[in-house]
Formats: sequence, structure tokens, C-alpha cells
Amino acid sequence: MTDTELLRKKIKQSGYKIQFIAKKLGISYQGLLNKINNKSEFRAKEIQILHDLLNLTEDERVAIFLPASRQNAYNIKQGGLYQWNGGDLS
Repeated sequence: MTDTELLRKKIKQSGYKIQFIAKKLGISYQGLLNKINNKSEFRAKEIQILHDLLNLTEDERVAIFLPASRQNAYNIKQGGLYQWNGGDLS
């Protein structure tokens, strides 16, 4: 699930318009709004484009696009600790 609030904040900070971002992603304006509002999911390629376009840090990318239930597993994996914590490490 996308963190809508954080994504909107980063879009606003970038100065880009939603229409421009949608064009860069190769989707319609409404399609992008649907993804921002969690009515549909971003694809990996779209996340990468947004990461580059909005100059997101890796932590911001995780916070925006990785479901909260998987963020803990991500943090453990990034820290080099590969012990199971009840989350999926894949």
C-alpha cells in the first residue's frame, strides 16, 4: 500500500505537476491518481521512474512503496541481520 501522504509531499516538493509525472510514467493522469490513492498498485518500473524523477532516498522509497508489514523485514535485511522476525525477507 502506497503512503499517499508522503508521496504527495514529495511530488509537491519536486515542483512537478501530476500530468507531467503521469506522462513520464507512460500512464494517464487518472491512472496516476488511482495509484497515488491506492486504487491500483504501482509497477516496479513506475516506482523506479518515480525514485529517479523525485530524487527519493532509498528510505523514502521504502516508506512510500513498501507495505508497513514488510518494512521491518526490509530494515533487518538492509542491516545485514538475516534472522527471521515473522516477516518475509524475500
